[in-house]
Amino acid sequence: MSSIEDLKRDNAQYLFHPMAHPAAMRKDRPDIIARGEGCWIWDVDGHKMLDGVAGLWSSNLGHSNKAVRDAIVAQLDELPFYNTFRGTTHPRAIELSARVVQTMAPDGVAAVMFCNGGSDAVEGALKISRQYWKVKGQPERTKFISLKQGYHGVHYGGMSVNGLGNIRRAYEPLLPGCFHIDAPWPYRNAYTRDEAELGRICAGLLEREIQFQGADTVAAFIAEPIQGSGGVIVPPANFWPLVREVCDRHNVLLIADEVVTGFGRAGAMFGTRLWGVKADIWCLAKGISSGYVPLGATALSAKVAEPFLAEGGQGTIGHGYTYSGHPVAAAAALATLDEIDRLDVPGNAARVGAYFQERLAALEPRCSFIGDVRGRGLMACIEMVADKAARTALPRTSDLPQRVAREAYRRGAMVRISGGNMILSPPLVITREEVDQLVDILDASFSAVGATL
Repeated sequence: MSSIEDLKRDNAQYLFHPMAHPAAMRKDRPDIIARGEGCWIWDVDGHKMLDGVAGLWSSNLGHSNKAVRDAIVAQLDELPFYNTFRGTTHPRAIELSARVVQTMAPDGVAAVMFCNGGSDAVEGALKISRQYWKVKGQPERTKFISLKQGYHGVHYGGMSVNGLGNIRRAYEPLLPGCFHIDAPWPYRNAYTRDEAELGRICAGLLEREIQFQGADTVAAFIAEPIQGSGGVIVPPANFWPLVREVCDRHNVLLIADEVVTGFGRAGAMFGTRLWGVKADIWCLAKGISSGYVPLGATALSAKVAEPFLAEGGQGTIGHGYTYSGHPVAAAAALATLDEIDRLDVPGNAARVGAYFQERLAALEPRCSFIGDVRGRGLMACIEMVADKAARTALPRTSDLPQRVAREAYRRGAMVRISGGNMILSPPLVITREEVDQLVDILDASFSAVGATL
């Protein structure tokens, strides 16, 4: 085992980190997180912090949950790996598929496909939506529409429907037939400050884009119930119901990317339930196994699944991964779902999340460079700005967000910075007392940095 000195020496020397410039990582070394328990983490030097990002939207049950750990160990003893390709399966894959469908029965889910993570889940959703229309005898339906500011992973399909330019540009040209409309972003949009009107406008943009492309050429619309990496953009309450109506009117599939919002993050088991909407396809990951073992899933409504069950035709699934439904990941997911039920994780996210949002909102008038505080449940964004009155975004060269983050780290909280945004997503088992600790640290950090301006 490496010594602390060895770890610090080798940090970023051989590993190219995701979403980072390799040279920058060598210059400003990543924090080395060595241990976790509950909502707390420790770095390699023993510095204790509240985990304000749950690993990366993932550790919903917190760190070192004994039930999940025991399930993983038991599965390693029983069967470390077997595949689920044509002709073989294993008990945990069978059990988990039934459990997911049962959990999502109120949403109309009839079948599920397993994969390794969120990007995989999106790729599966895009491919299945195109194949669905071929099975249905409409092979010309190949196009996708999505939202600007949306994030759908890093495979070529996901990047192509992504609405974040910094993720797309280095890998262009991307998948043809992908089109974007404005996001229903109350804080930043070119249309109105009235949220209900904004919801109607953005749903109208979707309808007009479908009509422009030709409804008979559009396979699906994909969006996150709440846009996560794009800045925790909570849409107006009428947006998703109107989107469902538009998709139904033009016979376009609705894909809900629930990689972040699934399994309780926003205060409901699934984000679509916040708006009383049923999608046609769901992308799931992160919270399904609470980050303990990588796992993702693409869930299919009865409407989408049933045509694939007909004999012959084009229903053969030509998609999957060696580790689809990995036994250890499936065991971790089954234990995670048990814990979600036992601890009422969505309920805690709703109750404690409301308090979290209230406390965060109080920071905005106290700080000259906080422009907006927004979120739902236990996902939130603090957007820092150059001019509060004009809502002028910080220049990308500004070091202000990183300075606040480093101050928070020093005071005992791990947070995530993306551009001018501080994105917060603590474990869903966090208590009110821990919320108070986290927000008090943030308040002190913003004040300390603000005093230097």
